[in-house]
Amino acid sequence: MKEIFIKDIKSNKVVEISLMMKKKLYEEDNKTVAYIGDKTGDIKAIIEDKENPLLIGDVILVKGIRDANNIFLVSNFKKQKKFQIQDYLPSVNKPIESIMKELEEISKAEFISIETKTLNEYFFSNVEFLDKFSMGIGGLIQHHAYLGGLAEHTLNVTYLARALAYRYDCRNKEIAILAAKLHDIGKVYEYSVTGPFSVTMRGEMEGHIIIGISMLEEAFKLGEAIYSEEFKNRIRGCLVQHHGKLEFGSPKTPNTEEAFIVHYADYVDAVMNKIGKVKDTTEVGTWSEYDRKIGTRLFV
Repeated sequence: MKEIFIKDIKSNKVVEISLMMKKKLYEEDNKTVAYIGDKTGDIKAIIEDKENPLLIGDVILVKGIRDANNIFLVSNFKKQKKFQIQDYLPSVNKPIESIMKELEEISKAEFISIETKTLNEYFFSNVEFLDKFSMGIGGLIQHHAYLGGLAEHTLNVTYLARALAYRYDCRNKEIAILAAKLHDIGKVYEYSVTGPFSVTMRGEMEGHIIIGISMLEEAFKLGEAIYSEEFKNRIRGCLVQHHGKLEFGSPKTPNTEEAFIVHYADYVDAVMNKIGKVKDTTEVGTWSEYDRKIGTRLFV
């Protein structure tokens, strides 16, 4: 566990600290100029790098000094093999265990049919999937852009979908709630979170909606005798349509009651997450700067 973070470094004082390679700017005269940092921020650094080339995502124990120009001058470093990724990348601000527990409680209470229970268990009883899901991000800049963000977003969307399904007496409540829980499963393969967040090659080529549908098809194939065609079509439709509008990357606009529920639950949580980020950086009783993501200034 890290004890010293970027935010703790004082100017003109030698310090030893472990940081992650976030972005390499250039290499010149046996030196690497890069941005290195942790979950509290990044700093531009000049690193003596004669025989041990550094890669993006490497965690290094560095010794150096922060000069008057806010540049970290690294005199020597050592690559770290064991570390906790949460120390170096932004993470959800609540225990991931509590998020997953609440998501499981909703599932146990709402999934009654053999179809919904089987499809839910296909994913959420799979240890490999759960590991990726619990560490996943909601996006790079869109919303929930931090470790655990995918799980937090999924819980919120599932919670909202359940409330909407009951308030408006949705005919297919279980499908609406399960589709909300599954709507972003493709993001476990769309994004890489083992270093600075990035889009995988598969994510660039397919995107999480197409990836999610392919994951669904694998589940349907394994439990072929369990699922009706109507159930499969309705679940597929919710995942395909959850972005709502074609200009938002949705291949189809919603055309079932449950697809509308999943879309609006997803939209509300994404917007409220963006508002939360603006609120966190704005003094109470003042206006924020204009935020492009929400399309306005915000009075906090």
